[in-house]
Amino acid sequence: MSCGMSGTPETCGCAGCSDGMRPEPLATGTGAVAWQKAGERGRPCLIVAAGLLLAVGLIFNRVLHATPYSWAEYAVLMAAYLLVGGGVIGSALRNLTRGRVFSEHFLMTVATGGAIAVHRLTEAVAVMLFYSVGEHLQERAVRRSRRSIAALLDLRPDYAQLKLDGEIKRVRPEEVEVGQTIVVQPGEKVPLDGEVVEGVSSVDTSALTGEAVPRRVQRGDKVLAGMINGEGLLTVKVVKPYRTSSAARILELLQNAAARKAPTEQFITTFSRYYTPAVVALAAAVAVIPPLVVPGAAFDRWLYRALVLLVISCPCALVLSVPLAYFGGIGGASRRGVLVKGANFLDALKDLHTVVFDKTGTLTRGVFRVTRIVPYNGFSEGELLSLAAHAEAFSTHPIARSIREAYGREISPEAVGEYREIAGHGVSATVGGKRVLAGNDRLLHREGIAHEVCHLEGTGLHVAVDGTFAGYIVISDELKPDAREAIARLKELGVRKTVMLTGDEESVAGRVAGSLGLDAYFAGLLPEDKVAKVEELRAALPDRRRHKLAFVGDGLNDAPVIAGADVGIALGGPGRDAAVEAADVVLMEDAPSKLVVAVQIARRTARIVRQNVALSLGVKAFFVALGAFGLAGIWEAVFADVGVALLTVLNATRALGMGRGNPS
Repeated sequence: MSCGMSGTPETCGCAGCSDGMRPEPLATGTGAVAWQKAGERGRPCLIVAAGLLLAVGLIFNRVLHATPYSWAEYAVLMAAYLLVGGGVIGSALRNLTRGRVFSEHFLMTVATGGAIAVHRLTEAVAVMLFYSVGEHLQERAVRRSRRSIAALLDLRPDYAQLKLDGEIKRVRPEEVEVGQTIVVQPGEKVPLDGEVVEGVSSVDTSALTGEAVPRRVQRGDKVLAGMINGEGLLTVKVVKPYRTSSAARILELLQNAAARKAPTEQFITTFSRYYTPAVVALAAAVAVIPPLVVPGAAFDRWLYRALVLLVISCPCALVLSVPLAYFGGIGGASRRGVLVKGANFLDALKDLHTVVFDKTGTLTRGVFRVTRIVPYNGFSEGELLSLAAHAEAFSTHPIARSIREAYGREISPEAVGEYREIAGHGVSATVGGKRVLAGNDRLLHREGIAHEVCHLEGTGLHVAVDGTFAGYIVISDELKPDAREAIARLKELGVRKTVMLTGDEESVAGRVAGSLGLDAYFAGLLPEDKVAKVEELRAALPDRRRHKLAFVGDGLNDAPVIAGADVGIALGGPGRDAAVEAADVVLMEDAPSKLVVAVQIARRTARIVRQNVALSLGVKAFFVALGAFGLAGIWEAVFADVGVALLTVLNATRALGMGRGNPS
């Protein structure tokens, strides 16, 4: 329980809270020189030794007390006290010199020191002994949680095998430059993001996506840092430096996540800052006022009650267990391929009222193929496809890729000039000296080009050449296999409204929305229209404090909307850097159903936090009342403090288990 009362890294100095709950090696929380030197194996020995001395003091108390000035009693019990309490006293004194008076170490030192002053040596030793036992067990629980996170974060590759001039050289991943070639042997971790240029293998993506099913890769496929190569030798061309690779970004996201506190954490921090001084003042009043105003009230009796009150009142159970629960929730989500960038976003996920989805690449595969070519005004199918492919030569949009794939020939960059993307409409380019427009129906209306067909059954690309309508090409997209299930499960979890926003045609959007069971959809939207629509939907929430809106997207054009939602959610993967950077939550697998997992984990984490708060405050309030009326002694106080703190910490570590199995 080595926990300061503010619950912040600056003032806490404890094993459970130091460095913002980041998954780094634990610092020693007791501050005891003896405990520091004893190490993990020595601490139990000190506890056992103190316990044996306490047993001697209890069994032979009368004999020891009968010695002159009770020196034998003091020798045995004070030795036990200093063995387990020396570090606590040292930490309390150091905190005092730094201006941090109201720490748990201070409260324990005052309480046990007062017990010694009224000659309750056995109880003073018992308090410090059980306090130390609880502290040790809690540190082990916290350490176990951190080791679980550390194992989860074992994405960082130790080396990269750089291929230079036909030779293989083992180097640090940070030393490899973009464009260089690395070799990944079977069983090795992929050290950097890249593209396979030689070899066929299967890769384990579980560290990134939470899914254990291997993925087959071959020449031209993307591989990400943190994946584990299977049975084949892969030669990979590096496309990103290590600092921006998938593994490095996941590590950074997770390690920075705890810096953003949930509202409950912020409340606990503020609460403990005022709670502890108030308890000290109350204990002082219990010790001083009754002997002055109540006839026959003995000072030592009321002082003892005040000391019991001090032991009971330490709020370490709250200060440590609440952040640890959120820490465990973030870690558990990471195990399932969901990266949450802060406890505040994990808290917001549990309150989702409206979820807004992008269509292409989010609910649909975004893998288009040409299914129909309809020329007009004397153009042939071949001419229409060739013009469209050249006009779309530099576009990264999935529709553009499908057009180029259908064309199937190499496009020379010199054949295309004056290329320009028109946001939300299409592209303009010069092909063979002719001005070619390729885009949606709005583009033709904007340019004033007469055309016979406006609405197409499917996603369509209209083409115009030198102001003349040349025809259209129909491209088909497919729903993601888990999209329908994701919408249904979200509704089962209590999400009131599911909405789709898309720049696609009305007919296409309506067909997708109907097949998925969405509550509403809005088609033909530009990026700025999506931002405005999300703001409109947020304003329509019944209660902005209790209800939240999430937007789920995957592309560059989704980044502004993701950033503007209460919870911005991005589907991670190659080519989605802008969306991932803007998002609050990243679904590492390209599957909308991962959002269901995120909501389930957020709600279970919230339940664990509520349980810890209720248990801590309820038990302490009960025993404070008993202690004030003299119905609870030191032994009950030990349970109210050490026992409850240990129970809440162990309960908080359950959040890490949500990385395995069903988190609901």
